Amino acid sequence: MDSMIRVRDAREHNLRHVDLDAPRDEIVVFTGVSGSGKSSLAFGTVYAEAQRRYLESVSPYARRLIEQAGAPQVGDITGLPPAVALQQARGGGSTRSSVGTVTHLSNVLRMLFSRAGDYPPGAAPLDSDAFSPNTPAGACPHCHGLGTVQEVTEESLVPDPSLSVREGAIAAWPGAWQGKNYRDILAELGFDVDRPWRELPAEQREWILMTDEQPVVTIHPVRDASRITRPYQGTFASAKRYVLHTYATTKSAALRAKAERHLVSSPCPVCAGRRLRPEALAVRFCGKDITQLAALPLTDLAEALAADPGLDGARARAAHALAGNLRGRIETMAELGLGYLSADRATTTLSAGELQRLRLATQLRSGLFGVLYVLDEPSAGLHPADTRALVTALHRLRAAGNSLFVVEHNLDVVRQAGWIVDVGPGPGEHGGRVLYSGEVPGLAGVEESITRRYLFGRPPAARTPRVPSGWLELRDVTLHNLREVDASFPLGTFTAVTGVSGSGKTTLVTHVLTAAVEAHLAGEEPVVKASGLEQVARLVRVDQKPIGRTPRSNLATYTGLFDAVRKMFAAAPAARERGYDAGRFSFNVRGGRCENCQGEGEISIEMLFLPGAGAPCPVCHGRRYNAETLEVRVDGRSIADVLDLTVDAAREALSGLPAAARSLDTLAEVGLGYLRLGQPATTLSGGEAQRVKLAGELQRVRRDHTLYVLDEPTSGLHPADVDRLMAQLDGLVSAGNTVVLAEHDMDVVARADWVVDLGPGGGAAGGRVVAAGPPRSVAGAEASVTAPFLAARLRPAPDAAAGQE
Repeated sequence: MDSMIRVRDAREHNLRHVDLDAPRDEIVVFTGVSGSGKSSLAFGTVYAEAQRRYLESVSPYARRLIEQAGAPQVGDITGLPPAVALQQARGGGSTRSSVGTVTHLSNVLRMLFSRAGDYPPGAAPLDSDAFSPNTPAGACPHCHGLGTVQEVTEESLVPDPSLSVREGAIAAWPGAWQGKNYRDILAELGFDVDRPWRELPAEQREWILMTDEQPVVTIHPVRDASRITRPYQGTFASAKRYVLHTYATTKSAALRAKAERHLVSSPCPVCAGRRLRPEALAVRFCGKDITQLAALPLTDLAEALAADPGLDGARARAAHALAGNLRGRIETMAELGLGYLSADRATTTLSAGELQRLRLATQLRSGLFGVLYVLDEPSAGLHPADTRALVTALHRLRAAGNSLFVVEHNLDVVRQAGWIVDVGPGPGEHGGRVLYSGEVPGLAGVEESITRRYLFGRPPAARTPRVPSGWLELRDVTLHNLREVDASFPLGTFTAVTGVSGSGKTTLVTHVLTAAVEAHLAGEEPVVKASGLEQVARLVRVDQKPIGRTPRSNLATYTGLFDAVRKMFAAAPAARERGYDAGRFSFNVRGGRCENCQGEGEISIEMLFLPGAGAPCPVCHGRRYNAETLEVRVDGRSIADVLDLTVDAAREALSGLPAAARSLDTLAEVGLGYLRLGQPATTLSGGEAQRVKLAGELQRVRRDHTLYVLDEPTSGLHPADVDRLMAQLDGLVSAGNTVVLAEHDMDVVARADWVVDLGPGGGAAGGRVVAAGPPRSVAGAEASVTAPFLAARLRPAPDAAAGQE
């Protein structure tokens, strides 16, 4: 029997009629620079075809959906087993989704309390659903299982009490006519709308803001010579009533966001934030209710479940089996470096790498055999110490009789694979070819491969640290797992904050440090003890949050260059003849867009028992615009053609458009030349979104001392792209600015001027500054988990010369 998966004539995205032979029952890594086509091959072709074949086998209805969604552009694939994809989650998610729900820990924990819990005397046993805040049987009736309630206060409704009602004191009320209507009603009712709010009697302020009454009053508008004004019947609504009703019912994102600004979130007064009904909270196991156990770090939860609950009979047998199941699941997660998480931790607070590793842990427990697992950069967000555990987990999946296709940039993971597929050589149109497919050592002979230069020996990354221009110091920091931490950051330098996952890096850098600087810049007192803030004139935070929440947001719209492109098309002779303005070339408004898909370019397909899919719009074929708009061309291209250009291609095509040139240049400089201008923001990885934001900042010329704060900016980057990013960050520092980033990549850390290492572990085992100083100093710190990996990067590789050929 053929032991290979054979792909023939793959043409998805930038793939150039690719053929590939890769072994089953092996760990196969796909490498190449960002945008080279490795994901198009592993996910867009191999996994997509496996999914298509599965759907073809289930029902005629599913086959109809497949025809709508389309098939991957490939000639043929043989030897393909059933496939499971473990991809990076990109944005979205529900606050009701937690670590426990995605790993099934919550299901088993609820069953444990249902079958073996210690009930109050006389209480009837509860079904497991009664212990879930996401079901009617278990959810607290007051907060509906959310744990928080949205309320209004006088301070949230009236931010400036020195103003009168006429001057707009009640900021929560709507503007325009409706706000004037409420004000006129108050005047007709006898309230003094010209008196400063703070001088009104307390009972009047209470009634205006909080009453549920809705009196109907006859309003006599002031005469207006320009139009006829007649009396009308006006209905009053208090500020509270208006805000809560708008928040709950409006379909306008802008109105909902405005209403939300006047709401104050607080723990539910009935369940005290625990989300469950009293009956469920009264049940105990080992002396704790289910919310108390779910709030423990997973390693502590496993320890608590190992204790003897003091039961007998059927309850003892149930407790033994269920607690054992939970401990087994937790052990797998702890092996992947996730023991610091708690079961009740919302998935919206997890990084994409953490979420993917949770899914990997679930698969390790599934016992599936003969499956092809396709993984998307599973090492993203992992400290080098945790990468070893990840590799062990991958080998366990393979040893269980499965195949693994892993898209990966981490060279430590690549070196442990049995087979490598290197795609490239460059990104976008400069890639799309399989340069090598074989055992890892064989790549050393492929001179065209960029990956080869980094995989087989690199020179040491150390350099002489810069001299600080000053210091920014934080004292007695206590937040999350940080306990009375002191940390110093040299200004005018490049600082890397390191530590294992959960050690407190993000808390220190993107919460405490930025909050202190923001408060100072706003003229407020920082909530932590800090010094040196006066030396920072500007703060730029560059995180991995999506640059847009819908497919309508893309690279062109986010950077602003699309405005220049639309004006360019509006100035075309054909557009002027037809009277088209720049708005005609927006896919977000009527007129120029395709109305069948309303400018989205695709139609959503509900797949019932499977995740939804999208298919190109059958009218515009994914081009977003109607036929008349596409008839307008500039240099032979329609507006849709321009959106389909990569950044690199657009730099040449739009070279005569200065308003777009700088944006395109900076996007290319941070390694995003392969992205298409119209690529939906929802398809960008966290690392790509962060570099788009960084490019936006780089194109702004600033002279003041700026503090740039980044959170793992190298996530999802090939080492060659890391070099390009580092060149940009070094340029910021050379210009007199300060860069502080949380980072796991030891290449980046070794090139920093200063390192702050947190730990030694994650969660409660971390939260301390273990070492601080230049990289060589931290590399010798005995208590640091980071130190040996940093020291290894500072030493010359045995075959470094090969990497410099």
